[in-house]
Amino acid sequence: MDLPEGVNTAREQGLVGCTRCTRPSPAGTARCPRCGSRLQSRDAMSLQKVWAWWLVGLACYIPANIYPMLETRTLVSTQSDTIVGGAVDLARHGNWGVAAIILIASVLIPVGKFVVLAGLAIGVRRGPQISEAWRHRLYEVVEYIGRWSMIDVFVVAILSALVQLQALATITPGRASLFFALSVIFTMLSAQSFDSRLIWDSAEGARPARNPKERIA
Repeated sequence: MDLPEGVNTAREQGLVGCTRCTRPSPAGTARCPRCGSRLQSRDAMSLQKVWAWWLVGLACYIPANIYPMLETRTLVSTQSDTIVGGAVDLARHGNWGVAAIILIASVLIPVGKFVVLAGLAIGVRRGPQISEAWRHRLYEVVEYIGRWSMIDVFVVAILSALVQLQALATITPGRASLFFALSVIFTMLSAQSFDSRLIWDSAEGARPARNPKERIA
């Protein structure tokens, strides 16, 4: 979305906005006069941080789906369930709602976050494929739903605390719970590292030029 003709951006007017309290200050100001946060027109290392956290998060998400999330021990048997395997068992017993919630929170949302974050980072480098407004909305959605991605770990923690019948049955978290928690944390850090102002810069040609014909902000 381009600005109306004759309207300059804050950056072009020599201003920089605080990303925490949104107060504008003259360019070159080190700290925000209102909240004391460090001011930076653009985070030059934003994309590197995004990809670093993204790769670590993806590396943790793979074993989170391979190792068991929940281990149930009784007098006669021991059962280990992965995330998807546990959801399938719940569906077989008629608990379709719970199975759907687990699949959405543990598979659909994390995979969607990986795809959206990668798409936003690639779009900044290679130019926008969809409008800036839509890309910014996607970024806000990813940031918002990040806090709900731990629901599977919470369920395991609650079950482990409640179902401790000593000799009869015990439920303990599997190794996947640790990897899943780490994956959620790293993807949240990846989303927070993304400088959303780069979305608008990529459309306006304000990112560093790769050839002399590109405009440098």
